Amino acid sequence: MPEEAIRIGHLSTLYHTAFLLRGSDLLADQNIRATWTLFPSGPDIINAMHAGRLDLGYIGLPPVIIGIDRGLKLACIAGGHIEGTAMIAGNKVRSLDECSNMEDFLSQMSGKTIGTPPKGSIHDVIVNDLLQRNKKTEISVKNYPWADFLPDALVSGEIVAAAGTPALATTARRYGSGRLVVSPDQLWPFNPSYGIVVMREMLKKSGLLTGFLIAHEAACEWIRHDPKTCARVVAETTGMVDAAFVEETYRISPKYCAALPPEYIESTMKFARTLHTLGYISREIRKEECFETSLIEKVHTAPHHYEARISDT
Repeated sequence: MPEEAIRIGHLSTLYHTAFLLRGSDLLADQNIRATWTLFPSGPDIINAMHAGRLDLGYIGLPPVIIGIDRGLKLACIAGGHIEGTAMIAGNKVRSLDECSNMEDFLSQMSGKTIGTPPKGSIHDVIVNDLLQRNKKTEISVKNYPWADFLPDALVSGEIVAAAGTPALATTARRYGSGRLVVSPDQLWPFNPSYGIVVMREMLKKSGLLTGFLIAHEAACEWIRHDPKTCARVVAETTGMVDAAFVEETYRISPKYCAALPPEYIESTMKFARTLHTLGYISREIRKEECFETSLIEKVHTAPHHYEARISDT
């Protein structure tokens, strides 16, 4: 059987299965040869898919919804992780747990700025929604092209807090640039931090996509059952962080699965409504426009594992 090729766009996000698939034989076992391209953000992946340079992407769902509103025929064919946005701040900022409620927490930032990755990213949308719901018009949001810029912006005083992936919280703790002040589950419960997304014309290659999803699901399960080994693989693959850094990041938001359960889809549709309210899209997107669940339903036949947590060993 000839090897099949696929072009994949991914982010630097450590808990995505991209680095595990790059550093293991899981895709080769499915007779798939992947070409990997690193992008700074989900919106950049959407642009590359629109230009025909990618077959599949690891993306937060808000950029996907924005792309669909622009007329792109996109489909989320699998999940991967939920609750992947955390907020960090300097030691002088009280954490949400140290405050009476979210409004009390945000009052510390009056007249100041919160940093996030690019406009339209999942983190940007969550922060803007948070400020709107709490009527905090005096707090501004600054978008950065790479999430890696956020810790330095926090240290310099350019921003008072930053929202990003759990790796941001790990970086803040390890290098003293800040601390976790709002945990991922406190910002938007069951929010889909990323999905596996393709242009709909790729759905014709169901055999190739099914093989990819088998490998992706195996990687999600691997993280849950053996995070230490996975952390070593990711650390070796990236060459940028050590295994302890990766494992700590896994455990800040330990909710991994490839399934697309109703909770994941409904949370995404809440994002769609929020994007419309914020003026990011011109209309509300229907779930049928965003999701194609048939392939993952064949691969992941059991109930979802997002709430199953990960091994302590």
